[in-house]
Amino acid sequence: MELRQLEYFVAVTEEASFTKAAARLHVAQPGVSAQIRQLERELGQPLLDRSGRTVRLTEVGAAVLPYARAALAAVGGARLAVDELTGLLRGHVTIGTIDWIRALDLPGMLAEFHRDHPNVEIAVIQQDADTLADGLRGGRIDLAFLSLGAEAPAGIATRVVIEEDLFAAVSRDHPLARRSTITLRALAGESLICLPKGTGLRAVLDSAFADAGLRPRIAFEAGEPPILAQIAAHGLGVAMLPESAARGLPDDLHAMPIVRPRLTGRIALAWRAEGPRSPAARALTARARRLLP
Repeated sequence: MELRQLEYFVAVTEEASFTKAAARLHVAQPGVSAQIRQLERELGQPLLDRSGRTVRLTEVGAAVLPYARAALAAVGGARLAVDELTGLLRGHVTIGTIDWIRALDLPGMLAEFHRDHPNVEIAVIQQDADTLADGLRGGRIDLAFLSLGAEAPAGIATRVVIEEDLFAAVSRDHPLARRSTITLRALAGESLICLPKGTGLRAVLDSAFADAGLRPRIAFEAGEPPILAQIAAHGLGVAMLPESAARGLPDDLHAMPIVRPRLTGRIALAWRAEGPRSPAARALTARARRLLP
């Protein structure tokens, strides 16, 4: 039994797919399949049920999984202990970010970190806030910039770095274009163009409607504020935008802050609250906390 086999087994279990696990591990799918078959031969029992559309654990696989994770965690802990004792900063860190963030100089921060620690490999991925939080908790992401709802995700430590009001934007010929502000109740009857569920600003909006006993009419969803604005420019509804996106709109759109209640979204630096983290991940987190407001 090899650690590589256990790593592949855990990855396939978490991804419920050989293809996704291979992409995550940066290896060819046949290699993943072959190593897991070898592990099953050594244990004398199938660990995975491959008969459905997704890969599932067998009863034996479910029993083996916690031991596989414990073995990988023990090896990771040993490496961390050696690195800390030698003061060697190396390895790999993964940073997650929501894809529409513009106000933070993330490239500048990473360039400075790379100059100081050239032996650390850095990967940046873009996902929604819920997926980033899951990645932090699972140890697949070391540091993230994510949008927050009313509360921080469980198991995640955060530091708010940006607060933005939520704005509504409409085309110039829309009936609401005569307003300078708009209330949540006035929006209840409108066709809304929003970020999808899983994003912090959407969570803020949904929570506000629920607290007011109102139900929003979601006409369109898109993952980036510029796309929301483009849809609104065609007269198809009211775009819900963060203030930074609303301030730079073209002339064919009119933006107004949402009042009664005022809705505020937050962007936070986030990291896993518990569990082992590599020296490189801790160093990058400390650098980000020092440089960001």
